[in-house]
Amino acid sequence: MEKKVLNYRIVVEKENDDKGKTVYNAYCKTLGIADYGKTINQAISRITSLIKFHIESLALEGHKVPVEKEQTTVITSIKIPTPSHARFLYT
Repeated sequence: MEKKVLNYRIVVEKENDDKGKTVYNAYCKTLGIADYGKTINQAISRITSLIKFHIESLALEGHKVPVEKEQTTVITSIKIPTPSHARFLYT
């Protein structure tokens, strides 16, 4: 049987853990799975391995593998000028 190559969107977000150290969380919404790493590359590597494992497990158990629809999401950032009296809460 011919193998099919699937394309999954991964979102990686920087975060501080409980000890204040920087970690990178990677998640795949389509599959509902996530992992993390100390670097962006490590987070991507770990989520890639997890995706492969997840797909293999679904296939072995006879479940259908979720496939992303056409990629229509656009992620960007914008700059907004703020009033001089604004106070900020960093999240």
